[in-house]
Amino acid sequence: MTGSTLPSHPMEREQFRAASTLVVTVKSSDEFHDDVTDDIGSLEHGDSVDTTPTLSFTSYEDLMETLPPRTLELLEAVRREVPSRINETARVVDCDVTNVHEELSRLAQLGILFFEEDGQSKRPVVWFDKLVITLSFETGTGDTAAAAS
Repeated sequence: MTGSTLPSHPMEREQFRAASTLVVTVKSSDEFHDDVTDDIGSLEHGDSVDTTPTLSFTSYEDLMETLPPRTLELLEAVRREVPSRINETARVVDCDVTNVHEELSRLAQLGILFFEEDGQSKRPVVWFDKLVITLSFETGTGDTAAAAS
């Protein structure tokens, strides 16, 4: 599984917040490669491409393992409650601090959220206000890697 991390500069983070939708898809590695190749070709010809932040998985199983209902509830709680640090996040969702820290760190590695650091405290920030999961039942997925674009 590969992921992208959000920019560390506050101005660039604000640009991500302005793009308030994260699209999650399931595509085969070949489909993902073809899409990226097509986008590169379009850019080389001066054409525009869709710049919507997207997280793509190559299997439904990997998607469900990465974003089960408890993880979606955690993301919603962070977005709704705006906790000031990880300890407060754990209190909000009534879970163990260690488990919440591990889950938030994993989500940050995937680019689904980022941390704003204030001294020793790290505040989790969900940069989008809408998560759209797009599933195509025609996709033939065989591998289990994920890719972010």
